[in-house]
Amino acid sequence: MSEQVACASEKGYIEFKDEPFHCHRESDDMRAIAERAKIPRSATVGIENKAAEMKRAGIEVISLAAGQPDFVTPQHIREYAKKALDEGYTFYPPSQGLPELREAISEKVSRQNGIEANPKSEIIVTVGGKQGVFSTILTLVSPGDEVIIADPSWVTYDPCIKLAGGTAVPVPVREQDQFCLMPDALSKAVTARTKLVIINSPNNPTGSVLKREDLNGIAGIASDKDLFVLSDEIYEYLVYDNLRHYSIASLPGMRERTVTINGFSKAYSMTGWRLGYLVGPKEIVQHILAIHEHSVTGPASFAQKAAAEALNDPRSEQSIKTMVTEFAKRRNVIVEGLNMISGISCVKPSGAFYAFANISALKKSSMDVASHLLEKGRVATVPGAAFGKQGEGFLRLSFANSKENIEKALNRMKEALKEL
Repeated sequence: MSEQVACASEKGYIEFKDEPFHCHRESDDMRAIAERAKIPRSATVGIENKAAEMKRAGIEVISLAAGQPDFVTPQHIREYAKKALDEGYTFYPPSQGLPELREAISEKVSRQNGIEANPKSEIIVTVGGKQGVFSTILTLVSPGDEVIIADPSWVTYDPCIKLAGGTAVPVPVREQDQFCLMPDALSKAVTARTKLVIINSPNNPTGSVLKREDLNGIAGIASDKDLFVLSDEIYEYLVYDNLRHYSIASLPGMRERTVTINGFSKAYSMTGWRLGYLVGPKEIVQHILAIHEHSVTGPASFAQKAAAEALNDPRSEQSIKTMVTEFAKRRNVIVEGLNMISGISCVKPSGAFYAFANISALKKSSMDVASHLLEKGRVATVPGAAFGKQGEGFLRLSFANSKENIEKALNRMKEALKEL
C-alpha cells in the first residue's frame, strides 16, 4: 500500500478524497462547492473503510480502529424489533419519536442521570447520537460564535461547528491530567464570543472520565459566563475501576442551559440501528426539532419500538454489565501490551473502549506510524492527529475486539515497529 494513511493538508486538518487515505487538494472543480461543504472527511470512518476494503481483498487486517462494540445486539432487543415489524411498525413515526420511547427515556434519565425532562417537549429521538450533536450545534451556534472543545476530541465536533458558521476553540488536555478538561484551562479560553462548551465524558478518543468536582467547576463557569453546554454522554455506562458517570445537567442551575446527547449505539451494541436521543430545555429542544423535522424526519419506527422495550427490560442492564466486564479485561490486556512495546507508553483509560497511546518517542508523525502499522503490520489504528493538534504523538486503539485479536495485533505492532 503506497498511499499514506492520511495527509495533513495546508488547512491543518486531515482530509480524504473519495478513496480513504488519499490527500485532497483543491482544484478548479471545487469552485462549484459551497464553502460550508469544504470540511474534512471523517478520519475514523475513512480508516475503518480502508481496513474493510483490505479485508475484502483477502488481506487479513485486525482493526483496532472501530468505534463500535464487537458484540451483536442482545437477542431480546432483536426479538423486540422482529415483533415490531410483525405488528406493522413500518410507517413514518412521529418526528419527535414514538411517545412510548420518549416516556421510557424520560424515566431513564430521571432515574439514572438525575435529569427531569418532559417527554412531550424536552426529548427528541435522533438518528444516532451524531445527528443529535449536529442539530444541537446548528441550533445554538451562529456565525461568529465560539465553541470550546477539548483538544484532542472526537473528530465530528469541529466540522459541525464549522458548518454552523462558528469557530472551534480547542483547549489542550494533558496526559498527566488523565486527559480531563480542567476548569482553569476552560476559564482562560472563554471570551465575549463564547457561546457553547462541548464536553464528552467518558471521552472519545482518550477514555477520560470527568470527576464530579471537574463538572462542578465547568458548571460554575457556564453559569457565570452565561454559556450553553452540550454534554455528549454516549459512553456513560462504559466506566471502570468503580468510577461513576455524572451528568452535568443534574447539577444546580445547569438543566436550563444543557443539552444532553445519548443513545443506544455503545451500551446496547446497536450501532447499526442508528438510534440516539437528546434531552434539553423546551425552549431549545423545540428549535432543534424544527431542524430535525426538515432534515431526517426521524429514525425507523420498528427500531424505536424495540428500544422502548429494551429500556424497560432488566435483561438489558445485565447485557451491559456483561459487556463492560469484558471490556475491562481487554483494557488491561491492551494497556499492558502497549507499555511493553519499545517507543510506546499508555495510561490506563477510565472509560469508553479506547486506549490513547503515546508514540512520541518513535519520532514519527502519528499518520506515518498508523500508515506503517496498517501496511506492514496489518493492524488498523487511528492517528492522534485526526482528533486535533494535541493528538499528534498519539494513536487511538479500540479494545472493542476480542482478547485474542488484541494480543495478535500487539505482536504484529511490536514486529512492525522494529522497522521504524
